[in-house]
Amino acid sequence: MSITDKVKNKADELAGKAKQGIGEATGNDRMVVEGQAQETAAHARQAGEHVKDAGRDVRDAFS
Repeated sequence: MSITDKVKNKADELAGKAKQGIGEATGNDRMVVEGQAQETAAHARQAGEHVKDAGRDVRDAFS
C-alpha cells in the first residue's frame, strides 16, 4: 500500500469519526450514520490494500 493510500484512508477514517462525534453532540442521527459509513468504507479500503500487499508478498516469495 502506498503512503498516499494510507494517508487518504486514515484521513477518511478520521473524518468519519468527526462526523459521528458532531452528529452525536448535535443529536443529528443522519450525520452519525454517515460518519459510521465513511469510517467503515475507509476500513474496508485499508483491508483491501492489506490483501493486495499480502498477495504481492506471496508472489515475491515464489519468484
